[in-house]
Amino acid sequence: MTIIISTIIAFNLRFDFEIPEKFIASIISITLFLIFLRVSLFSYFKVYNISWRHFGFKDTYSIVYLSVFSTFLLIVVVISLKNVEIIIPRSIIAIEFFISLVMFLAVRISKRLYLERHSVNINGKSTIIIADIDRANNILRAINTQSSDYYPIAIINEEYEDVKMDGIEAHSFDEFIKLGLECEVAIVDEAIEISTIFDKLNKQGISNIKISSGYGDYGAQINDVSVEDLLARNPKDLDKEKISSFIQGKIILVTGAGGSIGSEICRQCELYGAKKLILLDNSEYNLYSIEDEINNIETVAIMQSVVDKDSLEQSFNLHKPELVIHAAAYKHVPLVEANANAAIVNNIIGSKNIIDTAIKYGVKKLVMISTDKAVRPTNIMGTTKRICELYAQNSNGNGTDIVAVRFGNVLGSSGSVIPKFRAQIKSGKNITVTHPDITRYFMLIPEACELVLQAGAIGTGGEIFILDMGEPIKIVDLAKKMIELSGKPNINIEFTGLRPGEKLYEELLIDDSDAKTEYESITVAKPTLYDIDTLNRDIDELIHSPNQLEKLKEIVPEFNHQTN
Repeated sequence: MTIIISTIIAFNLRFDFEIPEKFIASIISITLFLIFLRVSLFSYFKVYNISWRHFGFKDTYSIVYLSVFSTFLLIVVVISLKNVEIIIPRSIIAIEFFISLVMFLAVRISKRLYLERHSVNINGKSTIIIADIDRANNILRAINTQSSDYYPIAIINEEYEDVKMDGIEAHSFDEFIKLGLECEVAIVDEAIEISTIFDKLNKQGISNIKISSGYGDYGAQINDVSVEDLLARNPKDLDKEKISSFIQGKIILVTGAGGSIGSEICRQCELYGAKKLILLDNSEYNLYSIEDEINNIETVAIMQSVVDKDSLEQSFNLHKPELVIHAAAYKHVPLVEANANAAIVNNIIGSKNIIDTAIKYGVKKLVMISTDKAVRPTNIMGTTKRICELYAQNSNGNGTDIVAVRFGNVLGSSGSVIPKFRAQIKSGKNITVTHPDITRYFMLIPEACELVLQAGAIGTGGEIFILDMGEPIKIVDLAKKMIELSGKPNINIEFTGLRPGEKLYEELLIDDSDAKTEYESITVAKPTLYDIDTLNRDIDELIHSPNQLEKLKEIVPEFNHQTN
């Protein structure tokens, strides 16, 4: 219909609304040709499949491009015909092009505007949007196009007060409070550190907080705020180019590849362009899961224990990794306390096997994951990791650079407090916290893994890198935040007492003599010298000792075992 109308209007404009009779046939010819051409092109490129409600800039570009292309084909046909001036005046082509394009776009844009204007749910929850103006526009579009349960009443933006968008006025937060408007929901842009405004919103009685992300032509995704959003930090000195140069094109072996840290390391290696990933894990389920997830690069899944040195040597000899990231370890403090010998063998002998095998087969660099529990350890797990650090730091690499990276708890890892708290909240049980004053360092898994790779990239061998974990967080405060976010205020917090080997607080440094690197987020611990032959002998004695605790204290004098 648009083509028919635009062609008739074009001829009328060309001939001042007095079309000569000899051009009637031309009107029919050009109309039929354009209908066939444009309908074919628009159908093939699925222009007719575009949702009216979601019509956006890319769709406009597609229509303009296809209209220009179809008009170009029409010109080619016209030029190839004889006596073209008599059949179709060339000016008609230009006039028809502009009229049809304007009509086509106007219909779609007006339809979208109509749908947006009439899709706002006036009975929805009164909602404020906290974002910059461009992002606020995307959020409004999402609200208007997703038949949502939100009714926007204000945009909160400190720089653009009194600006209006779709009839919604922007205010500073203080000005909005003065207006005294009732608000049930706050949608916050992902670029804003939500922790900075969470308490402000709660003071105003706004506990239903959402976060927007995934911006595109069709608006934004609006999701519930998680505790990870509250604790998330964006490292200001994350060097993606450095990480890319470290990972890209390399054959990389990851131990513990199916674990919380190992699996994210694998994802990052895929993202940064590794040539091949060798996934090593002794858990069939975890290994299957991560192998199934990594699809864009070559992978080899090896179900193997780091304790089995002969099998490790076969794998290294066969696949010849250039880079090894050692994440395999027993890490759960109470379980390790109850199974000390298994942890000593897995953590210490496993790490020793990986380091020795990497050196033997000429691996260029080995990055070992460590923990803040290795600093002045009070439990067996932390002590085993401290011995791993000593072995990594004092091994003669013979061309293999060996570094360790130490950091605290990662949010959402298996066995950590957040999944535990979520399960307790979901079941309606009280949240259990061991002590009201217990604190921990926390970091998001992706953030930690990227910084691990960045630290590995700058390591030259023998360093223990320490990641900036920010300020320690009281576990009881974390529990309170999760209760607030859950909307279940009747859930209580129950204190159960410290578990065996559990500290009230963790440390990242053994002393204050850490060295700076080029990145604020990464420092280097002072090296601890330990003769490698003596350490090998001590480890061997530890394995066979009838009193392993005493031997652990001998190797790590600062080990102060707490059984609580």
